[in-house]
Amino acid sequence: MKSTLYRASHWLALICRLVAGVALIGLLAVTIADVSTRYLSRVTEGAIALRVSGSVELVSYLMLFALLAAMAANVEKSQVVVEAFSHGLPQAIKNRLQGFFFLGFMALGLILFVGLLDSAAAASRHGEITQDLRLPMGPIFQLAAVLSLLLGLRSFIHALLGMIYAAGEEAAHGE
Repeated sequence: MKSTLYRASHWLALICRLVAGVALIGLLAVTIADVSTRYLSRVTEGAIALRVSGSVELVSYLMLFALLAAMAANVEKSQVVVEAFSHGLPQAIKNRLQGFFFLGFMALGLILFVGLLDSAAAASRHGEITQDLRLPMGPIFQLAAVLSLLLGLRSFIHALLGMIYAAGEEAAHGE
């Protein structure tokens, strides 16, 4: 059971890292294209006036996807432990306590999932589109909801690993 949970977490992390990587590469490509075309227009004094339409909008949605995916991919490594209360505790108890705290991240992921899924349904029902590019908002909210669900799922897996098996990742230690 323990190895199955680790494998499931590993594969979900790989999917999230892939989504985050693609979103970051897309974000960088849009930004570079936008800056390059603006510079080209300025250098040629407007003779070449290429523009990247909706670049700010594209960057904002790609940043949303990148952040949600990266958060889901690295949830087990993102804990900062301040050892004021747990300094003298054995490592197994610290790991179980950390597993309990993962339930908070699970709740966050599920709350985001439900809210974004509701927003996706409302956007699809009302035919909402983005301001500049006129893209439908429903699929954007749906992808964000799926990434939030992955955050909740990976948090739940690591909560189980911590609380049942006292397994934990090395956390960053605060001062």
